[in-house]
Amino acid sequence: MKLTLPENSLFAILLRSRWWVSLLVALGAFAVVRLFLDAVFAFFAALPFIVIAVMAWWKQRGVPSGARLEAAIDTLRAMTWEEFARALEQGYRREGYTVKRVEGAADFELEKAGRLSLVAAKRWKASRTGVEPLKELAAAGEARGAAECVYVLAGEMTQNAQGFAEKTNIKWVRSADLVKLTAG
Repeated sequence: MKLTLPENSLFAILLRSRWWVSLLVALGAFAVVRLFLDAVFAFFAALPFIVIAVMAWWKQRGVPSGARLEAAIDTLRAMTWEEFARALEQGYRREGYTVKRVEGAADFELEKAGRLSLVAAKRWKASRTGVEPLKELAAAGEARGAAECVYVLAGEMTQNAQGFAEKTNIKWVRSADLVKLTAG
C-alpha cells in the first residue's frame, strides 16, 4: 500500500515548496511552542517540519529554479526531436532502465525489474497539452500491458488532461523533473 498525502495538506504543500520554507515553519513552530513549554518539547514540535525540509531538499537537489529553470526549459525546446530523444534516453538509462524506441502513441518502451513502462515525448514542445495524446498513450499502454505510462512535456497540461491523467494513472514529467532527467 502506497501512502499518499492529500494534495492540499500542509505537509504536501511544504514538500512542493522550496526546502527553506519548511525550515522557516520549523523555526516558527519551535519559537511558539518554546513560549509555553521547555526546549525539548519545542524541538519535538518542530521536528516534523525539519524532516519535511530535509525531504524537500533531497528532492530538489541539483534542480534549477526560477530563471535558471526557464533557461533550461528554453534550451530543451530549442532541441531537435533527435537531440531531445537522445537526452531522454540517456536520462532513463542513468536511472537504470533499458530503453527501446517504439512507434505509435508511445515513443519509448522502458523496462526495469521486469516492469514495462511506455513514454510519450514527441509533443514535448507543445505549450498546452490536451486529453487526446493522453488517451492514445493510455490505449497503447493497455494494449502492450504496460505497468505505467509517462507523458513528457515542457509546457502545461489542461485541466481536463490533468484529470484524465490522474484518473488513468498516467504520470507526467515536466519542468524541473524534465530538466533533471535530461541533464547530462
